[in-house]
Amino acid sequence: MKIVGISGSKVGSKTRTAMNYTVKSINENYPEADVTLIDLADYDVQFSDGRNYLDYEGDTGFVTKAVMEADAIIIGTPIFQASIPATLKNIFDLLPVDAFRDKVISMLVTAGSQKHYLIAEQQLKPILSYMKAQIVQTFVFIEEKDLHRKEISNDDVLFRIDRLIENTIVLTKTFKEIRESKEAEYGF
Repeated sequence: MKIVGISGSKVGSKTRTAMNYTVKSINENYPEADVTLIDLADYDVQFSDGRNYLDYEGDTGFVTKAVMEADAIIIGTPIFQASIPATLKNIFDLLPVDAFRDKVISMLVTAGSQKHYLIAEQQLKPILSYMKAQIVQTFVFIEEKDLHRKEISNDDVLFRIDRLIENTIVLTKTFKEIRESKEAEYGF
């Protein structure tokens, strides 16, 4: 199972901190999973210009191909100005409309206050749904008070991340089994 974690911003450290813990937890608890963390701060991704994602080269080509080849994607996003960052939205724009068909997607959201809790519901989930994702309905919301010195200091947040990972992996396996069973019915 290929899992791609996306840290969806070029600035800040809270989302990267949460994604680092997520990848570490996957490696420790699901060693059979092939997990890759893509921190958009580490890549020079071009703005979408309408080309097919396969026509991009360099960092843009690497990121889009990695996302398209994944079975599951865990998106980590901060909330800036009551919205998701343009760097993350650009990744969606680079991909085809049905890019997330047969993929399970879960989310970690970092924000400065509780006031941003519904941004994932109102902005991120509709985009993922439009792109045909199987969305893990619960997401992990992490406030600034849950972090201290680039470490997650709230045990409940760690528990919720571990549960999100478990739900993501179980859903990915389940949907794969259902698809394989359905395809076997055709007999050719």
